[in-house]
Order: sequence, then C-alpha cells, then structure tokens
Amino acid sequence: MTLPLLLWAGLSPINALATNKVQSALGTLSSTWNFFRQGHLYLRELLPSIVLAMVGSIGGTLVVQQMGNDLLVRLIPILLIIIAVYFIFSPRMSDRASKPRISYLGYAFAVALPVGFYGGFFGPGMGSVLPFLFVWLCGYSLPKATAQTKMMVLTINSTSAVLFIGAGHVLWDLALCMSVAQMAGARLGSNAVMSRGTEFVQPVIIVVTLAMAIKLLVWP
Repeated sequence: MTLPLLLWAGLSPINALATNKVQSALGTLSSTWNFFRQGHLYLRELLPSIVLAMVGSIGGTLVVQQMGNDLLVRLIPILLIIIAVYFIFSPRMSDRASKPRISYLGYAFAVALPVGFYGGFFGPGMGSVLPFLFVWLCGYSLPKATAQTKMMVLTINSTSAVLFIGAGHVLWDLALCMSVAQMAGARLGSNAVMSRGTEFVQPVIIVVTLAMAIKLLVWP
C-alpha cells in the first residue's frame, strides 16, 4: 500500500521505490525481531533462500535503476493491477503444518531467487505471495510461514535499500518519518498474526491498490 500512496503523492517512480524500500526495511525489522523473540523464526533452514533472495534483489534493483521514469510510470500501474488480481483470487492459507513438497534448497532456487529479483525491481505483494508459497511448497503453518516471510522481505528490501541509498534516490525526511510509523504498525501486525492466524486486511489492500493503479493510468 505504501508504494502506491507515495506515487499518488507525486513522487517520481524511482524516488518512490527507493524511499519505500528504506521505510519498509526498517518496519520489517521490527516485526521480524518480534517473530524471532517469540520463537517462530527458523534461520538455519532459511539460509539458502536468504542468500539467493539477496542475489535476486541486487539484480532487480540494478535493472530498475537503469529504466527511465517515463517507462516506470507506464509499467507500475500494470504491476499494481496484477497484484490486486492476485489478492482477489488468492486462496486462504491453512494455520496447520503439512508435508513439504520441495526441499529448502529447491525453494531457494525456485522461489527466493525470482522473488528477490521482483522485490528489488518493484516489491508490492511479496508479503502475501511468499507465505502462500511457504505453506504450499514447504508445508509450513501460517504463523511459521509469515515469520519466515518477514525475514525474506527484510533481506530483499534491505539489500535493495542499500543500493538505492548508494545511488542517492532516497528522500530521507519522508523515509525516516514513515519508518517510525511502519515499525509501530509492524509490531501490532505481527502480534495479530501470531494471535489470530489469518489475514484480515486483504479487502483494503485490493481497493487501495486498484485505486492507485487507476489513478496512475488516468492521471499519470
């Protein structure tokens, strides 16, 4: 939701992407630590995915920085609509663990690497796609899948943020103010996942994402 709102506020696509990566990384750090402190995060089995997600994120961030703002303005609304459609039709995830369909290394190559590239290039929707894939392919319960996802998103966004910072695309005043709110919201959200188990903001995400996409298509 934050990236479309930044675009709506009038930021250029590259500044919006860079600023969003920084505030998202700091906010995700809060929820990741909360999951780790509560014993839901398992880093050893996630290590291959962390490494390949980092590689993918570097590639995606370098590619998007080579694209002009005009091309990004045309591309981003299409990506937002795809994400909204995914949220509309995505299946409900189970709270129970099941038998894994793939090894941890297989998941790293099949999922972490391409999602890492997508996260570095664009990013919205990772927090929903990755839990579903963890549940479906690795057999995780929803709380465990959500915790592992937070570590993945933190890796991808932090890697991308470092590259954007180095290129000078981050609007720091905005990024730091958003980070404070993001960290507070991430703590509340991670507690809600651990206590309630199911997502409850999906309709809001769908409406906002579609609204931003339509706005960018009609009034770029």
